[in-house]
Amino acid sequence: MTTKTRPKPTSEPTGPVADPVTQFAKDVHSGAIVAGPDVRAACRRHLHDLRHGKARGLKWDLPAAMRVINFYPDVLRLNGGEFEGVSFGLLPWEAFIVGSLFGWKRRDGSRRFREAYVESGKGSGKSPLAAGIGLYMLVADGEERAEVYAAATKKEQAQILFRDAVAMVDLSPTLSSRITKSGRAERTFNLAYIHKASFFRTIASDTTGQSGPRPHCALIDEIHEHKDRTVIDMMQAGKKGRRQPLIFMITNSGSDRTSLCFEKHEYGQKVAAQQLADDAFFAFICSLDEGEDPFEDEACWVKANPSLGQTIQHSYLDEQVRQARGMPSLESTVRRLNFCQWVDADDPWITTDVWKSCEVGAPLAVHEVIADTDSDAMPATWKATVERALAERDAMLERMKGREVFGGLDLSGTRDLTAFAAACKQDDGSVDAFVEFWTPGDTLAERARLDNVPYTVWSKAGFMHAREGSIVRYRDVVQRFVELHEQLNIARIAFDTYRMKDFEQALEEARLVLKLVPHGQGFTRAAESGLWMPRSIEILEQLVFDQTLRVAYNPCLRWNVLNAEVKADAKNNRVFHKARQQKRIDGLVALTMAIALAGATERQPEYQMLFIG
Repeated sequence: MTTKTRPKPTSEPTGPVADPVTQFAKDVHSGAIVAGPDVRAACRRHLHDLRHGKARGLKWDLPAAMRVINFYPDVLRLNGGEFEGVSFGLLPWEAFIVGSLFGWKRRDGSRRFREAYVESGKGSGKSPLAAGIGLYMLVADGEERAEVYAAATKKEQAQILFRDAVAMVDLSPTLSSRITKSGRAERTFNLAYIHKASFFRTIASDTTGQSGPRPHCALIDEIHEHKDRTVIDMMQAGKKGRRQPLIFMITNSGSDRTSLCFEKHEYGQKVAAQQLADDAFFAFICSLDEGEDPFEDEACWVKANPSLGQTIQHSYLDEQVRQARGMPSLESTVRRLNFCQWVDADDPWITTDVWKSCEVGAPLAVHEVIADTDSDAMPATWKATVERALAERDAMLERMKGREVFGGLDLSGTRDLTAFAAACKQDDGSVDAFVEFWTPGDTLAERARLDNVPYTVWSKAGFMHAREGSIVRYRDVVQRFVELHEQLNIARIAFDTYRMKDFEQALEEARLVLKLVPHGQGFTRAAESGLWMPRSIEILEQLVFDQTLRVAYNPCLRWNVLNAEVKADAKNNRVFHKARQQKRIDGLVALTMAIALAGATERQPEYQMLFIG
């Protein structure tokens, strides 16, 4: 009986190819295979190393590459739907990845690549591909006591990839006769290759009671969902005792540009483009060329979906695009999951480019330089950014003098940021604004790790206040108000009522007079002042899109803005919200309140005048 084999795309050669890895690279390079800029870069890197890698101690071992490429159709079977029991013949892009990882060798004969990052559209078949690598390294790699892990932040996520591996074992006569399963069906929890005392199982950062892993192979799924570095650091720390370990990461594109995933994405882009030298890192990143829009031109779809026509069909993508056009809230999700476009949030309020057009004193480079948080020294590029930004803020303060300035205050407790925004309307109708932040100093480093942003760097640079203590001390905020009062005419301050009683006490102790106006945060109009968030967002948006808003650059504020998503009620009134706990939007909330107060045509009743003394 012949075994069904997954067909290759009709545009690809049907006969055997002597070196499918190099052939793919050549076909991409020549344009015979359509691919995006980062895949083209990965292919150029392969071809370059074939010519020049020997000088760096690199060797292309085609038999080693073919051994694992052939392992897939010879041993593995796919599962699910029309693919149930089908021989796992690799598509050209898959053969390029697998062959590259196992074919490139170092001078000592061990494998070159120790870490791999693969990013492609949803449904490309990344999980079965990764499961196949895990099974190969379990039974065919010759490693004694190999530990193979499907790793994720949560056990449930790790099980998705592991279930593919279990199904492959069940469907393969070769594997089922060699591998011993523990557990039954969906509850299988371990695959043991007793001949080598090796195992394949799941591991997650939320698992308790597990001993320190020593991975020969770690398969890490959906990197874009990882909120911190716990899982990858755990795998990195354990592999040091292995001769040729592999950490294999797969993911869709994400929406958090401060995440570990985006860090790997950018690093992989630079390594593939040979802008950074790292012979141990492999990257295959599906992406679109600059200016391409998958909602306007379907010819670019294959760049993000290299399995188009095989594991994912054109009709499915067409349906996703049509639905997203009818429901704008879905557009960013479709762009991210199906077309490998990094978006600023899952349902973003504003794009990076639009917001950057409002900033003054912003970095000249696309991405601001991040200094070493353990060092007091700043790199020259970051120092220049800081000096320019602070100089622009000082110039803005000068323009505000002699005019009415309006404030927005968003208070915090122990974790969020306290933010104060100042806005001033100029004669031409434009608005100048800046935002300042306060955060507890004692927990700064820990929260920087949890939120995955460089609070320590921003504090050292003067972009935020981080006083001693485990909470924000409101007397420090009040003291800054005293300093600003000496320079500016702060007419009124809009505020969120959260924690205002504590703030009033700090005002009383400082004997400071402030005119405060309550600002509604939800969908219900504020009864006393008439200020409410849906209308305030509209005022802010009008200034942004009219290009009449100038905001002093602050990296924390930019982060807040790009974290912001919007949700709407039945009447399409919109408010800001953050999708995840680690996101912060406090600075944007304060800025929106200040700008709304500055642009109000009628004078609002003041909540109260605090006149102490």
